[in-house]
Amino acid sequence: MENTFNQDVYLLNVEVMNMEAIIEVHALTKSYGDIRAVKGIDLLVKKGSLLAFVGPNGAGKSTTIHMLTTLLKPDSGDIIIAGFKVGPNDEKIKHEIGIVFQDSVLDDLLTVQENLMIRGSFYGLTRKELNIAVANAMTVTDIHDIAKRRFGKLSGGQKRRVDIARALIHQPNVLFLDEPTTGLDPQTRLKVWDTIEKLQKEKGMTVFLTTHYMEEAGKADYVYVIDDGKIVAMGSPNDLKNQYSSDTLQIKPLHKKDFTPLLDADQVPYKIQADTVIIPLNDVWDAEALIAKYRLHIVSFQVLNGTMDDAFVAITGKELRDL
Repeated sequence: MENTFNQDVYLLNVEVMNMEAIIEVHALTKSYGDIRAVKGIDLLVKKGSLLAFVGPNGAGKSTTIHMLTTLLKPDSGDIIIAGFKVGPNDEKIKHEIGIVFQDSVLDDLLTVQENLMIRGSFYGLTRKELNIAVANAMTVTDIHDIAKRRFGKLSGGQKRRVDIARALIHQPNVLFLDEPTTGLDPQTRLKVWDTIEKLQKEKGMTVFLTTHYMEEAGKADYVYVIDDGKIVAMGSPNDLKNQYSSDTLQIKPLHKKDFTPLLDADQVPYKIQADTVIIPLNDVWDAEALIAKYRLHIVSFQVLNGTMDDAFVAITGKELRDL
């Protein structure tokens, strides 16, 4: 599906994001042999914001994250984080950022506190400073009650909160979260999200999130969509839903075989899902006229707002969860 990238929205959003930008990326590229993984992308992340970076598998998300976190050298382009340029200032940047990847780097045989103390020792803190830093990280992530338990014995959600605590020990200004809730049950995901939102809202931390759950992207201040190594859409969740998705009227007809010919005759677009007829709406109030016109053929109906999933499919032509 061809994307229609709204340049006016893009320029407006760049102007907003450029205020107190803590991450600036310009013309970033990376290739692996003949494969161009990242094709000249630009990013701006406002200080204290929660940014969601989404895209299908193979779109260039992981490559971009690895370059932003100094783990991979770009072929060209500039990355500036908290005023420091990636490349010449990598050591300074490492003190500005915390990283939580999909796979934990902690030791299953050590307790939570032992893991955090060992990881915290890498930052050159005194024993007193380290004790305070670990205690603060455990408080923010609410893990004091599991401090003496072995990491390998924890549930998935507990491990994820410990991983976040590990990334917070040196009090970074930017926290990178690479699909932090993948594989967790819905209740545990909510607990992890409580921690993320607490960091962003109460601590003023900038959070750079990749996720496979579009409802999580919907919680972000800003969303960048990457596909085939390029940024193909950006904006607030409402911007993207308004531009790329539509509200729908979902009707359960009395007799589907009698109802759909009426829509065909009136040239009303629709699709069928099981026993439901779904009609896209240009305006939510259009539903009122449709309901009135076909009321004798309707058993029940509901009007649903467009979703981030709808927007993602319209932008990329792909279902995120199926990839």
